[in-house]
Amino acid sequence: MNIIIINGPNLNLLGKREPEVYGNQPFESYLRDLKLKYPSVTIDYFQSNIEGELIDKIQEIGFNYDGIILNAAAYTHTSIGIGDAVKAITTPVIEVHISNTFSRETFRHQSYISPNAKGIIIGFGLKSYELALHSFI
Repeated sequence: MNIIIINGPNLNLLGKREPEVYGNQPFESYLRDLKLKYPSVTIDYFQSNIEGELIDKIQEIGFNYDGIILNAAAYTHTSIGIGDAVKAITTPVIEVHISNTFSRETFRHQSYISPNAKGIIIGFGLKSYELALHSFI
């Protein structure tokens, strides 16, 4: 099984950025632990702060992976392009958010990805990624 995690803007700062919201663990160490816990699953990873690079990656892998775990971060609420990219591919996408976006600012309650996602996991911290992984397993 081949799964890719795609993270959007500012998620490269996990472990440093707003630890009260996002926790203290860098994503790279979490990813290492996740790969060790699920050795039978190939887990690839891509992160970008650039909207077009995220769209390019979704299009590149969107027809040949078993699943995409997508945390588009702030682009979730602003990017029709990322939403359209998810709609255009055949690989199922689970939308993930570390924080509960519905307990935050009102603009974070809108997602352009959700209508085209297989499912949504919100608010379980980094554990949200593992829950998404379970949905594919």
